[in-house]
Amino acid sequence: MRKILALVAILMIPASLLRAQGEKMNSDAAPKPIEKPSRDFLMLQFTYNNWLKKPDSIKTKPFGYGFNGYICYDFPIKKTSLSFAAGIGVSASVVYLDQQQIVNSDTGALGAQVRFVPNPAGTTVKRYKFVTTYLTAPFELRYYSNTQNRNKGFKAAIGLQIGTLLGAHTKALTSVAGTNIKYKDISKRYVSPWNFAATVRVGYGNFSVFGSYNITNVYKENSGPPITPVSMGICLTGL
Repeated sequence: MRKILALVAILMIPASLLRAQGEKMNSDAAPKPIEKPSRDFLMLQFTYNNWLKKPDSIKTKPFGYGFNGYICYDFPIKKTSLSFAAGIGVSASVVYLDQQQIVNSDTGALGAQVRFVPNPAGTTVKRYKFVTTYLTAPFELRYYSNTQNRNKGFKAAIGLQIGTLLGAHTKALTSVAGTNIKYKDISKRYVSPWNFAATVRVGYGNFSVFGSYNITNVYKENSGPPITPVSMGICLTGL
């Protein structure tokens, strides 16, 4: 019996040495690199734009569009599924008028104000649009169901966009004797220099639906009719 036990002990020695050597090799191996999760640094928004609140005398066509592009920095809120994000980017909006034009002049009964007037009689206006561009800073409170990989899982955000006006213009496409002629009027004199909008996003992975409601009017106070823009669309996020 003692001989058998001694033989078993001798056979176990090589296995113990091999296991110890393997553990030593694993301890000497380089540590695994730390993987940083996606934090939605990039946001691209493609939107439908229109004016929700406006005087009945102002007529817009049903289709307007816009684009917003932002670079954001994300600040996780401790060990939760929430984070705060702030960024910078550009937002552009296009709204089409229906058989109307915008007059940017100091004449008229209302004095120095923007006026919406019908197209001149006998003039064929194929398209008339009003375009604004803002340098915009978005701020969001974000929720993620997947904190390790935000390219997957449910996500939602509420926020505020603050913009400063870069430019505004109107562009008309008319037809005279069968020839198309374009007119462009660049003026931001009457347009509000600041833009504030409440925002919301809900989606899954890299795709979300997006909506915003302006807190400020399109025009400065006493410089034009009260108009409240609204937009909705899709948002692509990543990085």
